[in-house]
Amino acid sequence: MEHFSLAPIVIVLLVAVLTVIVCRRLNIPSMLGYLLVGFIAGPGMLHLIPQTSATDYLGEIGIVFLMFSIGLEFSLPKLQAMRKLVLGLGGMQVVLTVALILGILMLQGTPFAWAFAVAGALAMSSTAIVSRILAEKTELGQPHGQMAMGVLLMQDIAVVPLMILLPALAGSSDNLWLALGLAALKMVLTLGLLFVVGSRVMTPWFRLVAKQKSSELFMINVLLVTLGVAYLTELEGLSLALGAFVAGMLLSETEYRFQVEDDIRPFRDILLGFFFITVGMKLDIAALREGWQTVLMLLGILLLLKALVIFLIARYLRHNIANSMKSAMYLAQGGEFGFVILAVSHSLDLLSIELEQAATAAILVSMILAPFILNASDRVVNKLVKSTWDMKAVDLQNMLIDTMNKSEHVLIVGYGRGGQTIGRILAQENIPYYALDMDAERVRIAHGAGEPVSFGDAKRREVLEAAGLGRAQMVVITLNNMAETKHVLNNIMSMHPTMPVHVRAVSDDYLQTFTEMGAEEAVSDTKETSLALASYAMLGAGRSYQHVHQVMMNIRRSRYQMLEDLFVGSDDEAGFYDERNSVTRYAFALPEEARAIGSPIHALPLAHLNVRLLFVRRNTHQLAQFDEDFRLQAGDILVVAGHQEKIISFENWSLQGKA
Repeated sequence: MEHFSLAPIVIVLLVAVLTVIVCRRLNIPSMLGYLLVGFIAGPGMLHLIPQTSATDYLGEIGIVFLMFSIGLEFSLPKLQAMRKLVLGLGGMQVVLTVALILGILMLQGTPFAWAFAVAGALAMSSTAIVSRILAEKTELGQPHGQMAMGVLLMQDIAVVPLMILLPALAGSSDNLWLALGLAALKMVLTLGLLFVVGSRVMTPWFRLVAKQKSSELFMINVLLVTLGVAYLTELEGLSLALGAFVAGMLLSETEYRFQVEDDIRPFRDILLGFFFITVGMKLDIAALREGWQTVLMLLGILLLLKALVIFLIARYLRHNIANSMKSAMYLAQGGEFGFVILAVSHSLDLLSIELEQAATAAILVSMILAPFILNASDRVVNKLVKSTWDMKAVDLQNMLIDTMNKSEHVLIVGYGRGGQTIGRILAQENIPYYALDMDAERVRIAHGAGEPVSFGDAKRREVLEAAGLGRAQMVVITLNNMAETKHVLNNIMSMHPTMPVHVRAVSDDYLQTFTEMGAEEAVSDTKETSLALASYAMLGAGRSYQHVHQVMMNIRRSRYQMLEDLFVGSDDEAGFYDERNSVTRYAFALPEEARAIGSPIHALPLAHLNVRLLFVRRNTHQLAQFDEDFRLQAGDILVVAGHQEKIISFENWSLQGKA
């Protein structure tokens, strides 16, 4: 019996944890870290991680969960709304890119099957990298952002037929078309059966499971459906990934979609990390050294030929030059699905090891370069395309005309739900306002309806001036992105230091930051929601409206001081709490053997650790004032506030005498 060792999996887990920590610190995509660590720690260099069937299988399961997640997000209404971008720009991009790369490789003597596998891999772009940077730059709603996302959606869809074609190509070349026909027929029959039966069974089955009100059972059922449907398609000779994609689609239209997505995310992210590590492990220094010309050629195809194809298609579809060029630069890199296609091709012996190594290296290098290319896209387009300057001049001129007669108005930066709500209230009170927003579609619709809003980036000082900043009586910033908010606030304070600015803070961590930067008021989403609910609770408990109003005004005037130092728990929203910078409240009890028993308050290392003792709870009493004779006793509960790491040190000192 073959001995199965946990060592490879344990090492992979350790590497995964360390990689994510480093990537979070350096603010780079974890996926790139996984690839690099797999390359460095794998058989190609340091030999820390052995390449075994166990690690490869974990990576394959990661692909299954990735395709399941894509299926969950596959929405027919969404596809219908974006059909011109998805089927037009995206469909032509996939077909033409595959055809051109296939032709180039075959002209160099590469066999058809090998060339097709590499062409399919290089045609893909990175959804993870592009969507993240578009979101960070608040460009998802801009034309080039919508174009990029439409192409990415088509690429996600195109992976499925590519995964079906690869096994057919791996068969006998004499019966290729017969194999393709049988594969297509088998796919239609299998998918038809799954959709007909699954659509009728899936919702009642999940409803039955949900009625048991067990989160553990629900999660087990999600894993059962994902892996079960994948196994059924594998039995029919189709891929595991295709079955997982179908399972996701079956659940995408049910009321359980979002719960399923939340449950599956940890498994997907962990196993995808394993997959990218195993991809990095496949890079061989010796093979790359021998085939460096092929690597450079494939990298050139990715960054130049692929970008040129996207640009020309976009221009053919009558998108302007600037948006076409930006879309091309955003999609020029390789993507995670390229690794998936190469991995499947390798398992089918569909291409040589040398070509697989070269394609993997080219995709990896392009993804490493992608963030730099994407962040430089604005500067490149501005230098190369004169019309972008002309369009900006026209936008600024139109904005100047719109605001010429406005003075003592309120300038609203961000016209989302919050900005529109503020605008409606101001309009009702006949208070003039003007808004700036970066969502082109929203601005187009709102401006067409007569709203005083323009498309403009408030991080640019000329845009703020054109919007009448110098004549405004105040500015209200309602952006979701706090980095953008800091940039805008800094510009306003530099240009008009006395301008009253009221800023939205999505979490309490930014209140002090914005106040110190010069904001007159920084309003916390979480605290204002809590105050509104507390007001209703007080009114329901019989307090008068005047009393409730006074209490709330006092809390606001004190800049929420009463609400500081909150306890932090596991349900705090990701991104809203920074463990390193936030001051939190914490409570712990002193057991009989605790070091702090019998100590006076002044003997505690509170000042040394920069921790504040709020009060001591003894039995039913809350003690906040301490005389010289006060001594801590067993059972006392210490309630303290400070940075989490300092609180941990103080607790260790109190319990063990170790700071």
